[in-house]
Amino acid sequence: MRDVLADLLRWWRAGEPAGLATVTATWSSAPRQPGAAMLVSAGGVAVGSVSGGCVEGEVYEICREVAGSGHPQTLRYGVSDDDAFDAGLPCGGTIDLFVERAGFPELPVLADAVAADRPAALLTCVAGPPEQLGRHLVLTAGARHGSLGGDRLDDAATGDARELLAAGSTALRHYGRAGSGPSVLITSFAPAARMLVFGGTDHAAALARMGAFLGYRVTVCEARAVFATARRFPGADEVVVDWPHRYLAAEAAAGRLDARTVVCVLTHDPKFDVPVLEVALELPVAYVGAMGSRRTHDDRLKRLRETGLDPAAIARLASPIGLDLGARTPEETAVSIAAEIVAVRWHGTGARLTGTAGPIHS
Repeated sequence: MRDVLADLLRWWRAGEPAGLATVTATWSSAPRQPGAAMLVSAGGVAVGSVSGGCVEGEVYEICREVAGSGHPQTLRYGVSDDDAFDAGLPCGGTIDLFVERAGFPELPVLADAVAADRPAALLTCVAGPPEQLGRHLVLTAGARHGSLGGDRLDDAATGDARELLAAGSTALRHYGRAGSGPSVLITSFAPAARMLVFGGTDHAAALARMGAFLGYRVTVCEARAVFATARRFPGADEVVVDWPHRYLAAEAAAGRLDARTVVCVLTHDPKFDVPVLEVALELPVAYVGAMGSRRTHDDRLKRLRETGLDPAAIARLASPIGLDLGARTPEETAVSIAAEIVAVRWHGTGARLTGTAGPIHS
């Protein structure tokens, strides 16, 4: 949805009808996640994607139809469905879509929050009574705007939305007894997750570029000013000169880290990496990894145990950092580290798919 938001706002303000298709649920190897969207103007201009190309042609036509009629539609495409086969869905997954005429009065509030990098959530009723279908509620840090059609539903969905927004997640929620009531798609627009890279090395520079490619807001922190320059780290959003453990502790105390944050320690020096790891392993972040040889790893573990750090906290450490790809160059090593971060996020095994069986996505 984030990818189409600017065009959606522009067309809505211009009074140009458009159809908006949004992925509401997926199963198995569906190519896009809930919240992915495709926008089609009445004139036939399309932006965004709901399937990476598999069913876009058919969804494009339905978006144009809904843009004209104003009547929302729900769609499902699965590999065993004749319609899906005709539409070209070969990936083995299933996707549900909600197609509506694009635009609603709360849209400018949402767009302003996203443009300012403030957390916000869009709640859309995608199933339920006709009078509620297609209604929207926008949730920002201090208020909610609009309504899904009832105070009880608004209150329940707002509670779920705040939890999902804190985790940066998008999901479909069902309400009523045993889920028999309305269904609401909660789309989170959280600020980018953070990647903190400690160390002023070539490997850190490569990882900063990779982190930016994955959508992280990347900070490189190095205690030595001569090595901590924006010119050395063009992929980073910011470069900080500070002792790693001091900077990390200050960011945590200021509330600027969350459960999506990843910490990568590439300093190769125990006077830097042990203190920062002692702080990082006590924080509720998504990933903590440290670079080094097997000998460095063994020495690091010994030093961490000597600090009195809880063994369960030490066990969280990904060290030596990365997956076994046979990487040699800084860029290859960055791919290895990024692959491990993705595997941890989605509970992947890191094994080659050609040697596994069953669904690709659990």
